[in-house]
Amino acid sequence: MRLSRSLPLLLILAAACSMPVPQTPVSAAFPAGTIVDLSHAYGDDTVFWPTAERFKLQVVNDGDTPAGFYYAANNFTTAEHGGTHIDAPMHFARGRNAVDEIPLERLVGAAVVVDVTKATAANPDYLVTVADLEAFESANGPIPDSAILLIRTGFSSRWPDAARYLGTAERGAAAVAKLHFPGVGPEAAKWLVSNRKINALGIDTASIDYGQSTMYETHRILYDANIPGLENLNALDRLPPTGASIVALPMKIKHGSGAPLRAIAILATK
Repeated sequence: MRLSRSLPLLLILAAACSMPVPQTPVSAAFPAGTIVDLSHAYGDDTVFWPTAERFKLQVVNDGDTPAGFYYAANNFTTAEHGGTHIDAPMHFARGRNAVDEIPLERLVGAAVVVDVTKATAANPDYLVTVADLEAFESANGPIPDSAILLIRTGFSSRWPDAARYLGTAERGAAAVAKLHFPGVGPEAAKWLVSNRKINALGIDTASIDYGQSTMYETHRILYDANIPGLENLNALDRLPPTGASIVALPMKIKHGSGAPLRAIAILATK
C-alpha cells in the first residue's frame, strides 16, 4: 500500500527532474568590455601607513620535491590597511559592518570618476569639496544610486615612492604629522550621505581623509553610514567619468576592520 500511494509522487518528481533547467549565459549577466586592474601588487615596495606593519612574504618552498615535481608555497603577513585595500565601516564607526559583513551589493556597481588632478597638482593637501561634486554632476549628470564614487587625484602615478606618494618616507608615529596627500573634505562627505546613495567611495591615495587630518572626519561620516572606503587605488586615469562598472572584492577577513583588495573596472564596449 505504501509503495502504490508513493508512486504518483515519484512519477511527478521524475518528470520534474527530467525537465531542462533554464540557465542564464555568463555573457548576458556580466558586462562585456575591457578589464582594467585598479589594484597595486603587494610586495617589498608596497606603501603602508607609517605606523602599520608592512607586507612580508616568506618562501616556504620554491623548487623540485623529492618526488621530482615542482612545488611553490609561501606564507605572508600584512597589516589590514596598506596597499590597495578596503576600509570596513567598523574601522571608524562602532557597530558598523566588518569586512565579512559588507553586503556584496556594495562592492559592485557603476563607476563614477571625479577628476581633481588639476587642483591636487597645485596643492597636495587639497580637499574635495561639494563644489567639485556639483561641477561633476553639471557636466555628467547626477551621481546614480548604488554607484561607487572614485576620486582621481593623480597620486597613483607617484607609487611606490613613499616620499612623493605620502609626503614622507619616514616610519613610525612621528611621521604621521608629515603626511601630505589629498582627500575628501568632511563637507563633501556629509553632502554625499545626505543627498546621494553611493555604494562605496574610493580614492587613489592612502586615505579618504587628506594626509594632514587628525580627526579623520570623512572616515567617521561615511563609515557611520556603512559606506566602505577603497584606498590606494590605481589606474583611475584609464576610466571615463561615467560608463564603467567596478567590482571590488576584499579578502573576507572575519571581524576585519580592513583587508587587501583586488578591484577591477570594466570599460563598456562601444
